[in-house]
Amino acid sequence: MLSENALNLACEIKKRLEEIGGSLDVEGLKHRIKKLEDKTCQPGFWDDNQEAQKVVKEMSGLKERVDSYESLVREIEDISALLELAEAEEDEELYREAAAELARLNRRFREYELSIMFKGEHDDSNAIVSLHAGAGGTDAQDWVEMLLRMYTRWAEDNGYEVDIMDYLPGEEAGIKSVTLLIKGKYAYGKMRAEAGVHRLIRVSPFDASGRRHTSFALVSVLPEIQDDVEVTISSDDLRIDTFRAGGAGGQHVNKTDSAVRITHLPSGIVVQCQNERSQYANKLAAMKILRAKLYELKQREQEESLQKLKGEYKEIAWGNQIRTYVLNPFSLVKDHRTGLEVGNVNAVLDGDINDFITAYLGQKYGAGIEN
Repeated sequence: MLSENALNLACEIKKRLEEIGGSLDVEGLKHRIKKLEDKTCQPGFWDDNQEAQKVVKEMSGLKERVDSYESLVREIEDISALLELAEAEEDEELYREAAAELARLNRRFREYELSIMFKGEHDDSNAIVSLHAGAGGTDAQDWVEMLLRMYTRWAEDNGYEVDIMDYLPGEEAGIKSVTLLIKGKYAYGKMRAEAGVHRLIRVSPFDASGRRHTSFALVSVLPEIQDDVEVTISSDDLRIDTFRAGGAGGQHVNKTDSAVRITHLPSGIVVQCQNERSQYANKLAAMKILRAKLYELKQREQEESLQKLKGEYKEIAWGNQIRTYVLNPFSLVKDHRTGLEVGNVNAVLDGDINDFITAYLGQKYGAGIEN
């Protein structure tokens, strides 16, 4: 009798797809798609281009969700049939081929299962990620550089592009702060699971006595706000300063005042960018960050007002770390929100953080996925 591992996995995927199908209300989604398609055929549909784009985007997203679901259902049925045939015929070669197809399908299924957890308006957007050194001096700045490497590797492994928008090196080592743009579908939806304070415990390479040190870094995550989202910015509310770029970037950035710092006077928000090759490009990148921060501020003010009305408002404090990375005296990464623990710290620091993202999303949205 052939191994039952593949058969058990196929049964698990089929069962989960049945649960997802009931939660998604696939027929309801198809009805919604039909209504949107009819809307696009109406005379004058494209007269309001902004509204038309919203309709097309919604329709495209729903079609992708339904098509992906139905494709997975068809494929798991075919693979299950092949596995059953291989078992009945005791055909090991057919079994190995079907098991290999199942492994590929399982990776697609896990990605699909993760994607349908996203509920936020901007979860499918690019992510603007900022890393800031906290308590811990040079160790904290080195910790920021380690986190930058971790997120860059995670992004590359998951098919995302990474652009460094701003970079402020430490005096002795590491990075004081860095802002990067991670580009790709659901980049923000996934990276928002990383927002918060990250704590590192290790023997400091900067301590001649070989003592353990605790360092902190803050990870903030914003969606890249598209032009069709209303964020009002008056030029009268901005103070724009230029300065000579420093740090990484080659000789050119040190010869011209290409770096740009923008202060939004009413809110006091300050953003800057110095990694582009021209002052104009740096200004565009800085305005992109400012739009995201002003949108976040508006959303946060609305949420806080609602919480105050409910009497449940709580301040989010700097010291509330979401995850601890222990390199000494033992190896462990623990997420304090979900309780997930991983012993292979090196793998995590090499970008293997999908388990943490999945656990956070599963806890946030629950096992029952609603449309």
